[in-house]
Amino acid sequence: MDLKPLIRDIPDFPKPGILFRDITTLLRDPEGLRHTIDLLTQKFTEANLQPDYVIGMESRGFLFGTPLAYKLGAGFIPVRKKGKLPASVHAVEYELEYGTDCLEVHQDALQPGNKIAIVDDLIATGGTASATAKLVEKVGCELLGFGFIIELRELQGRDRLPDVPIVTLVEY
Repeated sequence: MDLKPLIRDIPDFPKPGILFRDITTLLRDPEGLRHTIDLLTQKFTEANLQPDYVIGMESRGFLFGTPLAYKLGAGFIPVRKKGKLPASVHAVEYELEYGTDCLEVHQDALQPGNKIAIVDDLIATGGTASATAKLVEKVGCELLGFGFIIELRELQGRDRLPDVPIVTLVEY
């Protein structure tokens, strides 16, 4: 199944000159959603990525990371923006185009040596995925790889990521 027709292009969002790849149209399609999760699971299995935990970044990483974790027999751990988690956290700040942001994970969510896969809907410049990898490293976990539904190749986000397998389903 070709997933591209299920992903809507929205020009000039969130600002002029940006072509936004909207996954809400993929999410609403039962066959497309099922195929997306099954294909992601298949590619992780073929790459021998058997994590203890799948991490998904707020918020669209939750949508794909949770069912992937279920299919792989792993747990799911959310990584959230600053101030969204109620217990003690590990945090990492990272650079944005204009300023900085912060990602957090509960301190009791991961233990050193856990095997981790990081999943998000899209990789563009790689900033959020790279920051999440640094958070995983900070805790002392082993990063097995990344999974993305969409990769925007011209932005070269994968160049900012550690040298581990990267699974993508659709490239633009």
